[in-house]
Amino acid sequence: MNVYQIVSNLSYGDGVGNDILAIDDLLKKRGYHTRVFAIIVGERISKDVAGTCQEMPEFQEDDIVILHLAAGSDMNHWFKKYRCHKIIRYHNITPAVFFEPYSPESVTACRTGIKEVQELCRTPEYCIAVSQYNKKDLIRCGYEMEIDVVPVLIPFEDYAKKPDQKVMDRYQDGMTNLLFTGRIVPNKKQEDVILAFYYYQKYYNPDSRLFLVGSYRGMEKYYERLKAYADGLGVKNVVFTGHIGFSEILAYYHLADAFLCMSEHEGFCIPLLEAMYFEIPVIACDYAAIGGTMGGSGILLKEKDTLLAAGCVNAVVTNKTLREQIIKKQNERLKEFSPDIVREQFIGCLEKFISKKVKR
Repeated sequence: MNVYQIVSNLSYGDGVGNDILAIDDLLKKRGYHTRVFAIIVGERISKDVAGTCQEMPEFQEDDIVILHLAAGSDMNHWFKKYRCHKIIRYHNITPAVFFEPYSPESVTACRTGIKEVQELCRTPEYCIAVSQYNKKDLIRCGYEMEIDVVPVLIPFEDYAKKPDQKVMDRYQDGMTNLLFTGRIVPNKKQEDVILAFYYYQKYYNPDSRLFLVGSYRGMEKYYERLKAYADGLGVKNVVFTGHIGFSEILAYYHLADAFLCMSEHEGFCIPLLEAMYFEIPVIACDYAAIGGTMGGSGILLKEKDTLLAAGCVNAVVTNKTLREQIIKKQNERLKEFSPDIVREQFIGCLEKFISKKVKR
């Protein structure tokens, strides 16, 4: 049985890329002949795992091709024309409105991507969304075929690796550390994280620091605006890391006392689970897929209230009993994303599809 995965851009370390690589490993262990193809393949990706689109075979009628849909791409148009069994793995696309003040290129890319999601609504025989929010998004876009939900496969074993010692040594100084990880992009609303931190620092704890961990490449205008905003507020100790290595990211998780997410659009939001893995209390706003990913754990704010968020940070930092209760609930939620559980969910969905559609 040939099962291929295709995507516009395959990189090691991002959520979509990690999901693809984990699925590739799963399929091989289950005896499927499989390979990944992408228009752009990252340098760290093994040639045994992935090839460029120029290397794609001519797909046969009984082949299964899984398109990971997360961006506008020529791959989406090619997918329509393939004569094979077609599945979409949907990761969502950020609405263009968030980028309008900052990047015309991103606005065009997002609008194109969303249009292509809509245009593909009659192409696949089956869809596997990474969240209930994404499933609803596909239904809104006119998808009428069966859609199941299987979360992103997360390589939790990687998080047990050693954190960067230089970062640990620099910031292990007794200050209270707040953390948010994710690209510096306007849908993640880092300005609201900064404002909540301003209130926390002003009213609760001046001996505190905020880590904003993530690349701002392509979003330099937004990054400069965030820095100016922090300066205008007079808030101190806001650290923008920019693009950093994985061991450094691990160090910031090890250092954090609370994780604060004010994002307004996420198709899944892996950093919420990363924070849970490191037993960091999570405070987040109930936008897009965030509430579904948290699943009743952490502290979920129904409305965007940065002053309330600051108070919640103070509560989880100072109230030991509350902190322990939150971490316990987060640990219970995290079990539902165990790689073993998610692998079985994914392979179960795939084999259900095969039993209905494919001659073996």
